Amino acid sequence: MVYGQEISLQTKGFSDIRDITGDVNSIIGKSEITDGLVVISVIGSTASISTIEYEPALVGDVQDQLEKMVPHEMHSRHSLTWGDDNGFSHIRATLMGPGITLPVSGGRVVLGTWQQIIVIDHDNRPRDRRVFIQVMGEKK
Repeated sequence: MVYGQEISLQTKGFSDIRDITGDVNSIIGKSEITDGLVVISVIGSTASISTIEYEPALVGDVQDQLEKMVPHEMHSRHSLTWGDDNGFSHIRATLMGPGITLPVSGGRVVLGTWQQIIVIDHDNRPRDRRVFIQVMGEKK
């Protein structure tokens, strides 16, 4: 059995981090799949999917480190070519990746006690983000 659904969320850009764990578990519930895998993929080339302990201090730490690794004011050929000054966001998204695959057991995504699924919007402006969640496995 395979079940997929898209969610939408509005983000602020500049590595805005949003918790989507509840959305993922809701979609798993709708699928009625109890055991298998869930694939979570952001649609677009300037955002990423990952996991984190979603609390304000760590969210800020991640944002600070992304800025140190790939500063938003960096010179990029992409920004010169397109004039949108978001070359940094493409690089951040490429380094982090667009999606993850996680196990599903007992009708829920398998995560650690303090682990949540997040979308990180690296772009340089607010965006309407789309995330596709696909659950594959068995119904009991």
